[in-house]
Amino acid sequence: MKNTFLVLCALITLISCKKEEKKEAIKELSVAEKIANAHGFENWDKVSEIAFTFNVDKDSTHFERSWTWKPKTNDVRLISNLDTIYYNRKNVDSISIKADQGFINDKFWLLAPFQLVWDSGTTITEPTKEKAPISETLLNKITLVYANEGGYTPGDAYDFYYDDNYMIKEWIYRRGNAGEASMITSFESQKDFNGLKIALEHIKKGENWNLNFTNIQVDTN
Repeated sequence: MKNTFLVLCALITLISCKKEEKKEAIKELSVAEKIANAHGFENWDKVSEIAFTFNVDKDSTHFERSWTWKPKTNDVRLISNLDTIYYNRKNVDSISIKADQGFINDKFWLLAPFQLVWDSGTTITEPTKEKAPISETLLNKITLVYANEGGYTPGDAYDFYYDDNYMIKEWIYRRGNAGEASMITSFESQKDFNGLKIALEHIKKGENWNLNFTNIQVDTN
């Protein structure tokens, strides 16, 4: 009888431990992780190469530059109307630093949802419900703020407005975490590229200005 009681106690303890382990395994994702995953972040590990052309059309002017990036090796190729540059992001020097600054900017626009989980030295506010600046619809909002040191643009802040499916619809960029907006654009024309959901267009309200992406190609393993 005593042995049976000891066995039952051991089983209860084992079951309790298993429940605790399961609880740890299904830890709640952060809002940043939910936004990233809604845009396909869970497929990023499969990406071996991504190519895209970054375009800005303003009134009658057009600017573009094309990139090819191998994230597993960090090899980058830039093609512009001035030159073609090859470099590796692990070894940025005085020659490639200007190209890398352009790459970081253009990649940020392309993969903004992923930057929420990629970047270190940042703070992200708790979500609130607020009226979006362009559509004036009620959306969820979080603010990403970069530290005042490190990176090419320290101290900047971004207000992300996203729907209940965690898809980004609009954002505000505030240089140096200023109170006033430096730029406000939409996230439009979402398209799936091998599991990555990318907004192809960003438009400013009331302006003849359009930042868009063409020639996107996502290669996976």
